[in-house]
Amino acid sequence: MARKKGRDISGWLIVDKPAGVTSTAVVGKVRWALDAKKAGHAGTLDPAATGVLAIALGEATKTVSYLTEALKCYRFQVRLGASTTTDDAEGAVIATRDARPTDDQIRAALRPFVGDILQVPPQFSAVKVEGERAYDLARAGEEMELAARPLYVESLVMTGRPDADTVELEMVCGKGGYVRAIARDLGAALGCFGHVLWLRRTWSGPFQAEDGISLDEIDQIVRTPELEARLRPLEMGLADLPELRATLEGAVRLAHGSPGQVIGHAEFGTEAWASHNGRPVAVGRYMGGELHPSRVFNLSDGA
Repeated sequence: MARKKGRDISGWLIVDKPAGVTSTAVVGKVRWALDAKKAGHAGTLDPAATGVLAIALGEATKTVSYLTEALKCYRFQVRLGASTTTDDAEGAVIATRDARPTDDQIRAALRPFVGDILQVPPQFSAVKVEGERAYDLARAGEEMELAARPLYVESLVMTGRPDADTVELEMVCGKGGYVRAIARDLGAALGCFGHVLWLRRTWSGPFQAEDGISLDEIDQIVRTPELEARLRPLEMGLADLPELRATLEGAVRLAHGSPGQVIGHAEFGTEAWASHNGRPVAVGRYMGGELHPSRVFNLSDGA
């Protein structure tokens, strides 16, 4: 197998994604701009959505699964009175209704969406149906019965009501949530239909949209030390896990994929990560004085 071209560079670049570009395209641009060998992202945003897109580079890609588990915050606007094929403003209107709820009715309807809920993904989504993406089948005119999926919603509040047809909301939720499905289901609960007008992810785990770099800024500082200076450390993807300190011997053993001695406090059997001399060594399960690694970080001096 041919070796991937590019540099062994590790860390996170937080992009403030604009509307009109796919998450995959942003990853490709960042990888090219930093001449990085390996890159990925933690949590897809729809092309029309904006906000935090956390790009993992090099060894940071080993921490993506931990960031996708973290809570995320979305601000979005819902147009009441119409449903669309895509549950957002990109799709064709398929049903309308003149009824409009009051502010109090909207607040009351939001309550059942908080906590552990079940959510049916939109027809236009990346969910796989018999090996094919739902959006491909939907574009071909097929209607599917997608299975409901669990979603944890920590909060869902109304933040504004610009007019009778429009409501602004903010949601904090776990992984796997579709804001478009929230708008669709809220409209159904209110008896008036609804779809998303715009959507912005304001934070994801430890990363804030206000700290993100724009694609225009990336274009201005491509392959420069200035761009590399915007990288965040790999361990930010492990912010929700306890940190333990590996002894010298423990660090050596962990680096080779074997259980290694660590110092610090974590609940027995929980996942944690170990560092040595200020650098992440491994992540794994804490087994009372030892960390049993599931992922080992191979950081060169230049990473």
